[in-house]
Amino acid sequence: MNVLFLSIGRIENIEENGIYSDLLRYFRNAGHNVYVVTPRERRLKKHTEYVTENGIQFLRVKIGNITKTNIIEKGISTLRIEKLFLKAIKKYLNNIKFDLVIYTTPPITFEKVIAYIKKRDNAKTYLLLKDIFPQNAVDLKMFSKKSLIYKYFRRKEKKLYAQSDFIGCMSQANVNFILKNNEEVSHEKVEVCPNSIEPLSIIKNKSEIKEIREKYNIPVDRTVFIYGGNLGKPQGIDFLIECLKANKENNQVYFVIAGSGTEFNKIKSFFDRVKLTNAKLFAQLPKDEYEALANSCDVGLIFLDYRFTIPNFPSRLLSYMQASMPVLAATDKSTDIGKVIEKGEFGLWCESNNVEEFNKKLQILCNPDIRRKMGTNARKYLEENYTVKHTYEIIMKHFKNEKGKAHV
Repeated sequence: MNVLFLSIGRIENIEENGIYSDLLRYFRNAGHNVYVVTPRERRLKKHTEYVTENGIQFLRVKIGNITKTNIIEKGISTLRIEKLFLKAIKKYLNNIKFDLVIYTTPPITFEKVIAYIKKRDNAKTYLLLKDIFPQNAVDLKMFSKKSLIYKYFRRKEKKLYAQSDFIGCMSQANVNFILKNNEEVSHEKVEVCPNSIEPLSIIKNKSEIKEIREKYNIPVDRTVFIYGGNLGKPQGIDFLIECLKANKENNQVYFVIAGSGTEFNKIKSFFDRVKLTNAKLFAQLPKDEYEALANSCDVGLIFLDYRFTIPNFPSRLLSYMQASMPVLAATDKSTDIGKVIEKGEFGLWCESNNVEEFNKKLQILCNPDIRRKMGTNARKYLEENYTVKHTYEIIMKHFKNEKGKAHV
């Protein structure tokens, strides 16, 4: 099959590990022709290009800046992506007939691109739903349901769902939310299609762990909790700060916070002011350095703002599970990530407005025997539920005939 993948996430090297690159490699290795359309921001000072790399065709489209910029430029650039993607596809991929189009949210503004390919090629369309916008912005009080901006994006969201033959959600709570809040969407086309990776083999060596911790001045005799990833409004950074405050005298634990985002300066000013002795903040590290650091820690942390009514399911969970690390998740009540973690017995959960409960769970995970058992369970659960093979098979079952052969 000819498969078209659309995303606003930059994919520079298909051989790198990530939820999208891992899946696209699986499609390539299964014999499909894979075409990837991704953005190239203006600040990189490079033109639109169409190239073949490692057996995959890349169309990198020059757009405005959508990261590391102000909210006005980000908003304008995001709105223009649809038009620029469509123009580039018509120019560079005009002679390719696609059988399957896969695309992700964010953004929800690909509707015209999807409609064009679907009509032109009679292609099947599959939405990987990673973000429910604009409701997530309403939850965080960025604008109200009465605003024109909400009404505009809500229309775009509904159109995108209507153009999608299938909608793959990260968890059952996402499925339930979409069906409850979009009555026009058919139950038959919404399913669980979780975040997934191609798990790497990670061997934990005590001497290497000791060496890495010493490199970053992290104690070797404490339980080290790491949060890595986006430090933005969705993560509820105020609660993270409250947890750090509550544990500033706790000599059993050590916190490592590594990442970037709109709230990074807020947490940095807290670190500068309070001078914690059992926590360290890193700006975004190079991928290899971060992974080595993360693999030397004991427990992975997940934070989500308690106000969310949409069920987020952070992909950060997978890297913790890959490293056989137990997880402590502090989230809203709408997501089912806590239920999954506790049912799989690879971590603990609390609501992200209850510091006392967070501290109780924190102390439980200071027990090395509990951590060891939960870590083993985490890796096992990952391999049984969250590999790209699972995701590929979920998508491809829609392209099988009664005899089990894929339509091409």
